[in-house]
Amino acid sequence: MTHPLEIDADGEHRRAWRQALGVALATSAYGISFGALAVASGLDVWQTCVLSLVMFTGGSQFAFVGVIGAGGLAAAPAAIASASLLGVRNVAYGIRMSPVIGAGFWRRAAAAHFTIDESTAVSLAQTTSRARMVGFWVTGIGIYVGWNASTLAGALLGDVLGDPKAYGLDAAAAAAFLALLWPRLRHRQPIAVGIAAAVVATVLTPVMMPGVPVLIAALVAIVVGWFDWLGPAVPAEDNQEGLP
Repeated sequence: MTHPLEIDADGEHRRAWRQALGVALATSAYGISFGALAVASGLDVWQTCVLSLVMFTGGSQFAFVGVIGAGGLAAAPAAIASASLLGVRNVAYGIRMSPVIGAGFWRRAAAAHFTIDESTAVSLAQTTSRARMVGFWVTGIGIYVGWNASTLAGALLGDVLGDPKAYGLDAAAAAAFLALLWPRLRHRQPIAVGIAAAVVATVLTPVMMPGVPVLIAALVAIVVGWFDWLGPAVPAEDNQEGLP
């Protein structure tokens, strides 16, 4: 007779696969937009593909080609600075994902390249260690393969496709994130954090260099979490283990 816990674990495992593949497909489609934009900004197809293979973090890549497109090669230092600012968040992701990945030098080295917004979000959305591992690796590897393939397609067909935003590709990844996030918005705290961070980023984006508004918006979540503002109250009798 199958134990109920085993059935739940299998269901969580399958759900992790579905979520990971869904996010990977949506995010990979956006790579066409990056490939087209990179070529339009002055990079050739080879440079565009190497950027995706090596850098592999969408926000930083778009910041890089955006600055290059606006200022040419003379803007390269500013482009690198903008991309680096956006890449700082991956350090925090790495710290959070360390217990999920586990020990082992080669495993951690491989995981470092796949530690991005999407793989972290899908992994942490799961409730079992096995499902979190599946969510991380399937999302990370799936996006890596799909993103690089679609980057090549976008670079080769950029002139034919025209403006990628006309196809809604710029909204595909955001829609996938929203679908993943929505079921977790059950309390005042995450709702307030999401709204406040969105307002901060919207206000600061027109007046600050790329990358900075994202980092400042992230501070909203850090401050709210640190002081536990609007967090659900834990009755004294339920707090047997000294939980904060």
